[in-house]
Amino acid sequence: MLGVCYYPEHWPRDQWADDARRMAALGLRYVRIGEFAWSRLEPDPGRYDFEWFDAALATLAAAGLKVVIGTPTATPPKWLIDAHPEILPVDPATGRTRGFGSRRHYDFSSDVYRDAAVKIVTALAERYGAHPGVAGWQTDNELCCHHTTLSASPVARDAFRLWCRDRYGDVAALNAAWGNVFWSMEYRSFDEIELPVGAVTETSPAHRLAWYRFSSDEVVRFHDAQVEVLRRLSPGRFVTHNFIPMDETGIDNHRLARDLDFASYDNYPLGRTDLRMVDAAPGDFKRFMRTGHPDYGAFYFDQTRGLAPGAFWIMEQQPGPVNWATHNPAPAPGMVRLWTLEAFAHGAGVVSYFRWRQAPFAQEQMHAGLLRPDSSEAAAWPEIEAVVRDLALLDLDATPATRARVALVVDVEAQWLGEIEQQGQSYGYTSILLQHYSALRGIGVDVDFIAPDSDPADYALIVVPALAMPRPGMAERLASGGAIVLFGPRSGAKTPELTYPEGLPPGPLRALLPMRVLSVETLRPGCEDAFAWNGRSYPSGIWRETVEPGDGVETLARYDDGGAALLRRGRVLYLATLSDAAFTTDLLEALCAEAGVATLRLPDDLRLRRRGDLVFALNYGAVPATAPAPAGTTFLIGGREIGARDVAIWRERA
Repeated sequence: MLGVCYYPEHWPRDQWADDARRMAALGLRYVRIGEFAWSRLEPDPGRYDFEWFDAALATLAAAGLKVVIGTPTATPPKWLIDAHPEILPVDPATGRTRGFGSRRHYDFSSDVYRDAAVKIVTALAERYGAHPGVAGWQTDNELCCHHTTLSASPVARDAFRLWCRDRYGDVAALNAAWGNVFWSMEYRSFDEIELPVGAVTETSPAHRLAWYRFSSDEVVRFHDAQVEVLRRLSPGRFVTHNFIPMDETGIDNHRLARDLDFASYDNYPLGRTDLRMVDAAPGDFKRFMRTGHPDYGAFYFDQTRGLAPGAFWIMEQQPGPVNWATHNPAPAPGMVRLWTLEAFAHGAGVVSYFRWRQAPFAQEQMHAGLLRPDSSEAAAWPEIEAVVRDLALLDLDATPATRARVALVVDVEAQWLGEIEQQGQSYGYTSILLQHYSALRGIGVDVDFIAPDSDPADYALIVVPALAMPRPGMAERLASGGAIVLFGPRSGAKTPELTYPEGLPPGPLRALLPMRVLSVETLRPGCEDAFAWNGRSYPSGIWRETVEPGDGVETLARYDDGGAALLRRGRVLYLATLSDAAFTTDLLEALCAEAGVATLRLPDDLRLRRRGDLVFALNYGAVPATAPAPAGTTFLIGGREIGARDVAIWRERA
């Protein structure tokens, strides 16, 4: 199904009924409202104005639309900030208190704010929890957006001290765990602990890791309080959250999503491509400028699908130029339709467009909607009509997403480690994860993302680009299901307190593959060394480990100096270096072949995704492509020649 984000408080009331009629006529079925409306819902402390919200719900329901209510806690009103300025967070980089006048101006550690948030959520859930027009709830909005996970406020500092007391028990244990004897950083009591910001040079990496963990826990605690209210007061309605890219939250997204019915994602392919490729040469970037990179949106679709059990939603889908990237081009013709079908290919249950009508005022007036500010149809409108026709040809409800045969392990602690102890400026955990994902997509392989503690059963190949701090039994569990398991460099590199493991890295992984990492180096781009595998030479530089193989370990690849670069024992492999996309593709293709996973090298701009027995072929390119379908295939949508920025869909034969 399709949906849209709507803000009745932005428009005259006499316009609502016509808007609802046009939404239904277009083929939209869900409408999200309310996530920024706190000042209208509670204009004064304790005085609620629900009359207008009642009317909006009634109007939308009368048109046959189902409503998703967003809890309005991303935008605390001015009266709350004036009464409790301690709610405001403090920027860790500058020490400046972040003020009122935008959004996300609250500190996750503030009990005052958490209580206020629970109060407004409770008032909404009591009034609308059983409303027949309400299908479900979205908690807050894009938690942690705008770099708001970390705060250096006195409130956060005091909460961090209590968190440390609970975790370590006594300050001597904390000093030992953090290695505070180094540089005379020892504390005499928990009350002396400061946040790891504002120091002359780098602060203790263990201290920073503890702060990251604490901050993640605070976000989860804030979110869980809302979920508890909604579960109690609105039974039978779903609860979801609209995530930003997983790596940008800075938190354990799997923990945040553990009590959701499904996870949602806000998909802005052009903005995300512009930001991720900000340093790319014009010639490399231009081909993706109006389409987005073929793997970026899908990368986050598959991560979002892996957060919670139900079919994920796209709560916000870009329909035109946005306003927040470094540059904001318009999508190429056909791309809004392609992005929508691509989301469904990856298992989405609903795609909802942001927004219904472009706002003529405030911060997002340059952000396109399905309608222009004068209510005329914007460029995306006919593409939504085309999607409605497409969906009528596909029985997606009867064709849920199925488990892939290849899994990528995503580890938030590996991300934290890469940020805290980068070691080389070219090292970036998300870039490493994306390189592996793109390589698998480029050979036509579907991918699931799983957490390190997820069930690994039924996968044929499990790829672990980095498992920074394996917990007891984690590595054995990953290797227990009969899959081939590839560990990347920096796996098992640290203990949970960010120290070297006893006996050297890879720590607990040595039980699976006896070896030791003796040293690490990172080389400047353009100064790479090389290693050889399968008769070919590949670059090695971003991360290079000198390793010592143990008994029964086979060396599959060697550096130019003869040292081992790729090790194997049984079904477990360890890669001691990072290389380029060509090597990653070659290695994963070979491992897929061994694991019995079919592969197909695809043109650069063509991607495949299977949903049940449906095969989606998506052409991001500016020229036609050939669908890799068997002879005699009957196409449900499109045909063997896939036009530029177009889609073909067929059903696989049993």
